[in-house]
Amino acid sequence: MENIVLKSNTKFKNPLIEQRADPWIYKHDDGFYYFTGSYPEYDRIILRKSNTINGLRNAKEKAIWRKHEIGVMGAHIWAPEIHYINGRWYIYFAAGVSDDKWHIRTYVLENESADPMEDTWVEKGRLETNWDSFTLDATTFMHNGTQYLVWAQKDRKMDNNSNLYIAEMENPCKLKGNQVRLTVPEYDWECNGFKVNEGPAVIKKNGKIFISYSASATDYNYCMGLLSADIHSNLLDPKSWHKSPTPVFQTSEATGEYGPGHNCFTVSDDGEDDILVYHARPYKEIVGNPLYDHNRHTRVKKLEWNEDGTPNFGIPGEQ
Repeated sequence: MENIVLKSNTKFKNPLIEQRADPWIYKHDDGFYYFTGSYPEYDRIILRKSNTINGLRNAKEKAIWRKHEIGVMGAHIWAPEIHYINGRWYIYFAAGVSDDKWHIRTYVLENESADPMEDTWVEKGRLETNWDSFTLDATTFMHNGTQYLVWAQKDRKMDNNSNLYIAEMENPCKLKGNQVRLTVPEYDWECNGFKVNEGPAVIKKNGKIFISYSASATDYNYCMGLLSADIHSNLLDPKSWHKSPTPVFQTSEATGEYGPGHNCFTVSDDGEDDILVYHARPYKEIVGNPLYDHNRHTRVKKLEWNEDGTPNFGIPGEQ
């Protein structure tokens, strides 16, 4: 395993957690890290809790919700994220229908407990967007007193698989107003295998809001792009956002990490460093549909920052 040393002298071993794709690590103000991610069978939502990032590796894993046997939320339980909003816990996740697993939509769970590992999660239903189509990978963030949602969705009028959209939220389970398209897969590196923009994650720093996202098929072509906007700009105006013309994180043959993506951001145990959390495979060749090759492992690395204030993702597998 690869050792990573931060300036805070914290050492990580990669992979942090095996066979957990689409990882999400959130550090709460109680001092604990909460981890969730796609479970290999795509049939449940799990949580882990630890007071250190390294501790998540061996932390007890609890299934806090399982798929329905029939009907909606009955298949392809994907990419859960845990958020704390207005004193309650929320999990956003994608799910298909038991007899149509590709009928993917976004759903919400809510928990009023202080500790999300306890009590019962309540289903709040589907998070409806402005039109009904393939929808997944919802994330949320607060900015200047407004809660926003960013997610991936298919526009049936366009010849691609998914675009990224943003909208204000009326409450944690409902959008407010019209959704705005932020980016479409347009560059070659976004269109390998599939034309995809998905898996958004938000980090604010140096007077900017950055949205990283993943592109292309989920094999070794999977990679990450970046959007950025000034913190004082209108986030619902597509012209406020700048898109990197090249990928910011991609397969490294040298380090043997393939298809890095679907990331999130957290902070080191001492709060000194920004940490990039992502998944990647340890090999290139895959037999069959890559979605059912479950060796996308959760990995972590320090996120560096360039002199111009933009994030430097570096190379997967290198510090």
